[in-house]
Amino acid sequence: MHSHDVQTGPAPFDPLTALREAGHPVDLLNERQRQVFAELSRPEVELLNSIKTRLDEAAGEVEGQELKLV
Repeated sequence: MHSHDVQTGPAPFDPLTALREAGHPVDLLNERQRQVFAELSRPEVELLNSIKTRLDEAAGEVEGQELKLV
């Protein structure tokens, strides 16, 4: 790396940070599992985040119904 190669553009994509920010408990995984997530592409992370959002929304609806039944 030459001194004039200082990075000025956006930071490289970090799957673990992106997953963490979306609320995935990646820090509870063991090192080997975390490494799998660290190698995900941006589209894979976006898909996981989309699925998590949908699951969270569904869980909220189910929990609300359970409360009504009690």
